[in-house]
Amino acid sequence: MTAASTPGGAPHVLVVDDDLSMREFLGILMRREGYSVELADSGEAALSAVQRRWPSVVLSDLNMPGIDGMELLRRLKTQAARESRDIEVVMVTAFGTAESAVEAMRRGAFDYVLKPFNNDDLRVTVRRALERVALQAENARLKAEVRDEVHFGRFIGSSPAMQRVYDLIRRIKDTPINCLVLGESGTGKELVARSLHEAGVRNGPFVAINCGAIPENLVESELFGHVRGAFTGADRDRKGHIVQANGGTLFLDELNSLPQSAQVKLLRVLQDRRVLPVGASREVEVDVRVIAASNGDLAQLARTGRFREDLYYRINVIQVQLPPLRDRPGDIDELVRHFVKLYSKEYGKSVERASQPALQALRDWNWPGNVRELQNMVARAVVLAEGRELLLGDLPDALRQGLAAEAPTVRIQPVHASLAPVDEPEVIPPEGLDLDQLLAEVERKWLVAALRSANGNKTRAARALRMSFRSFRYRLAKYDLDH
Repeated sequence: MTAASTPGGAPHVLVVDDDLSMREFLGILMRREGYSVELADSGEAALSAVQRRWPSVVLSDLNMPGIDGMELLRRLKTQAARESRDIEVVMVTAFGTAESAVEAMRRGAFDYVLKPFNNDDLRVTVRRALERVALQAENARLKAEVRDEVHFGRFIGSSPAMQRVYDLIRRIKDTPINCLVLGESGTGKELVARSLHEAGVRNGPFVAINCGAIPENLVESELFGHVRGAFTGADRDRKGHIVQANGGTLFLDELNSLPQSAQVKLLRVLQDRRVLPVGASREVEVDVRVIAASNGDLAQLARTGRFREDLYYRINVIQVQLPPLRDRPGDIDELVRHFVKLYSKEYGKSVERASQPALQALRDWNWPGNVRELQNMVARAVVLAEGRELLLGDLPDALRQGLAAEAPTVRIQPVHASLAPVDEPEVIPPEGLDLDQLLAEVERKWLVAALRSANGNKTRAARALRMSFRSFRYRLAKYDLDH
């Protein structure tokens, strides 16, 4: 996010000091530098001010009643990190010590200035702080542009799991070697084939065919072609998909659906690089790279005789294993950003981003349909969105209800017989304990009880509480139980 500024471009500076004369003096000094300035007489007032308008630089006194300068510094830095904003805080105090200076710098203060200060020195300090904010904003912008670009071919994501996929694609893209792409539905198996084709040296066509979508009696004609008169309705010669892909790449999805008779002919093509069209007496030479995918376990099918073992070994020279989306949660933000931009443009909408609540809900979902499910969900949400942000309410009810079902409630029956009982809270919270604290304590007790019951096994504990492992792990970290 760029540094806060006025419509005319002047950076915004917030001055926080409980001394009226010092506060006004600093305000005058900063306005003379051409900055937009807001004054606050306390830490509490400063926190209210940043909600109205985010500053680039904060000049804060150290010793103030209520929220002092150190606590204000901590809260501002925490909010900036949480909301991906840029801010620098300069501590200005008459009661400085070496220890407080070190502590302020440790907490992220840009500088530590003692009163009385030299006006020119303070001007230079603020100018340097603004330069850092501008540099951070520029770096964030450049990173965002990089994140908006595909990372390899048509893929989005920079997680270690995807980096391994990209590395393998780079190493084999220029070879004619056959590949088998494995992964759950919706992970992008066809994208692997397209990326291999587009990044490689083969300049022929890319032809994709779903073997499971072709009627069994037409499979051989579709794949290998036919000559006129080969069967009823064959009134002309037809090139099959394999010949159409000559010089390029043939992607065979759902290869496990291929009938045995077609498997025999495909094996011959892979061995001899020749195709015999249905009804023909002469073979056609082809140079085609075959990339296959399956929605069944080909190795198991080959072992049980339901898929030709020799064809399996011919196809499975190189395996590319795509991870499910739930195993690369760090890529969700990048994918959402990409799909929001894509569908906002496609549908003529003004949506620029997903709100933090919506983004968090998308992060917490288990994604049984993987990237395809996320893509469709974001497309739907962009259509429904009414402003520049995609909101939680724009997401499907099933997602929001599913996440709500994961959250533990105050009064519930044990969901696992071995869970130790948890004391129910009193209807009226004890004195000095508000409702949020009470609910947090109950939630913590359930987590501890589940872990104890599962002998520390987090997967079993999450299952006992009927929540996703990811949500369970998040809650463990929230209550410092993730040891």
